Amino acid sequence: MQSTTRTGTLALGVAVLAVLASGCSEVERALNQGGDTTCRDYVNQEPDTKRITITKAIKERSGSDNEPAGTLVDSMIVQVDLLCAGQRNVDTPIKNADIAGLFLNK
Repeated sequence: MQSTTRTGTLALGVAVLAVLASGCSEVERALNQGGDTTCRDYVNQEPDTKRITITKAIKERSGSDNEPAGTLVDSMIVQVDLLCAGQRNVDTPIKNADIAGLFLNK
């Protein structure tokens, strides 16, 4: 009987994890700090999360809900990676990465 209970509990746990995993990107997008993300937090993110963070930062700065072009996101990822790699202050927000103002009109 105990084996059946364990199997049922395991199956329930797997089902809960599957539901949570499928909804993570939406939750992650909602909780993501975008341009206010610090270099400390940014460098510890997974590549997909970094893309979400950069996309949100671009949308915040442009004031648009439209998805930015993939090339713009890729370019900003490079700039933020460079900013955060050489940043002595790990609390610098990534919105400061558009140093040259090349990507977004201000």
